[in-house]
Amino acid sequence: MALTPRQKSVFFVICEYHRRYGFSPTVREICDRLGLAGPAGVHRILKVLEEKGYVQSTAGKNRSWRPVNVEHIFMMPVVGRIAAGAPLDVWDQPDGRIGVDPRFYGDESCFALRVSGDSMSGDHIMDGDLAVIRPQADVEDGEIAAVMAVGLLREATLKRVYKKRNRLELHASNPEYAVISFYRESRKDVQIIGRYAGLIRLC
Repeated sequence: MALTPRQKSVFFVICEYHRRYGFSPTVREICDRLGLAGPAGVHRILKVLEEKGYVQSTAGKNRSWRPVNVEHIFMMPVVGRIAAGAPLDVWDQPDGRIGVDPRFYGDESCFALRVSGDSMSGDHIMDGDLAVIRPQADVEDGEIAAVMAVGLLREATLKRVYKKRNRLELHASNPEYAVISFYRESRKDVQIIGRYAGLIRLC
């Protein structure tokens, strides 16, 4: 059954915590990781996750909530980092995986890139976040995309893409960053890796 964005975020925290430490977080630790003030909302979400079959609980235990069949949860690849600022090498960190089903973001081919920089802070994409990317060769005007500049090493950046008559523009959502423009023939050097599909923030 489908999950809302808030339900997903709670489930992701439980899965990743369980994968990393071998046991589940407390409700307070979930609140802390998601920046929530109180536990009431998390308790409601946990009950919904249990009803939908994503987690199980054991009465009377502090760390009772655990993902169901965690060993079989689909793992999303984390293939490197992407700049929310100046472009960076998208493959400069070792491959890894995170306990998140990529199908939550609409396609099993989705992957994650760790964000470096604050140029997309206006869209609440912060340094250290994981940007989920759905692979595709083009995006609609104004959508956020992972973009590489072919011929300038294997550089990649996360920006909003705007298509003008004679140029292609990459816009940050932080006004402190300038627009990156590609004119005429240089537009051919721009390769869209995929569309930004969502965010994972674990701490």
